[in-house]
Amino acid sequence: MTGAPEPSLWQERVAERGAQVRKSGRWRRPRPFDAAGPEGVLLDEGRKVVSFASNDYLGLASHPAVIAAASEALQRWGTGAGASRLVTGSRPVHHELESALADNAQAERAVVFPTGFAANLGVLSTFGEPGVRIFSDELNHASIVDGARLARAEVHVYPHRDLDALERQLTEHPGPAIVVSDLVFSMDGDISPVDGLAALCRRYQGLLVLDEAHAVLGPDPRPAIGGVDILRVGTLSKTLGALGGYVAGPAPFVELVENAARSYIFTTALTPADAAAALAALHIVASEEGRRLKARLRTHVDRIAPGHPSPIIPVILGEEAAALETSAKLLEHGLWVPAIRPPTVPPGTARLRVTLSAAHDDADVERLRLAMGELAPVRARK
Repeated sequence: MTGAPEPSLWQERVAERGAQVRKSGRWRRPRPFDAAGPEGVLLDEGRKVVSFASNDYLGLASHPAVIAAASEALQRWGTGAGASRLVTGSRPVHHELESALADNAQAERAVVFPTGFAANLGVLSTFGEPGVRIFSDELNHASIVDGARLARAEVHVYPHRDLDALERQLTEHPGPAIVVSDLVFSMDGDISPVDGLAALCRRYQGLLVLDEAHAVLGPDPRPAIGGVDILRVGTLSKTLGALGGYVAGPAPFVELVENAARSYIFTTALTPADAAAALAALHIVASEEGRRLKARLRTHVDRIAPGHPSPIIPVILGEEAAALETSAKLLEHGLWVPAIRPPTVPPGTARLRVTLSAAHDDADVERLRLAMGELAPVRARK
């Protein structure tokens, strides 16, 4: 009788790497959360909780009009588009959504991607050709980081929001330049210095790429960007409560993306249901109801961190153990605020990342405020 077979080379490598992650205390698994909105049940322990970790900032993922639009699209076109956009996957609703997104951004054209991640990959790989230099904020989202890596351009990372450092880099490395930045940074909730970025792009004839994924409360970059070549990248999965991403800008730029972006050309189109849901949500955001929802969200933010510019409120605790312990204590109160640790954030900056939604009840926001006051001071970065 033979013994167990010797592990293969790759089995050994995977086991070693998994052991390293476990030893670091950073091994994670997704938790099943049965919810349609902030309140639901963590099924692995049967605990009823209110989540303060969602990006559904206006609560539109559960809005009856958004659900109805998705349902109607399902009945008309089925569950999937069946092909990439340039083959047979482009439905009328994709074109309606792109027209509405362009109007909303006051841009000539917009193009929709299956995810916001794919949109950033597509933009940066399209324009980041050899001979081009990409200048990227050090705290940009992973999709921007990966898009810059995939591009064939030379990449320079400038210190967070440091316009002087960026200008030095632009001066030292002349030539075609792309300056790319989140508009609202996803882990700190602070905002990009849009006026300064636009001024530098005017001076050095750079292409400005702004990722607006988390900018539900602003800022609106339009007053700053006159005379600048700009592409606005966004998501359909946060403020609009659906799924997907988009790029909006001058027609020749967007049309080049459609013809050159591999993450657009070689992937199945966004589902018609998600496109319809996003379109319905966009109409709500532009309405009086949308203005009321934003005002409600603003009130929630001010209750937790007065004056903070976004619904992302970081509570920096430093050590990973402190973040995990504080998160666990909040969970005992029925408040789910997961700990954010390296490699998502730099070492020594483990935190709670509180995100607020217009869908939160006033009473739940007040419970969160009181519980956090007992456990740790809120130190929001502005």
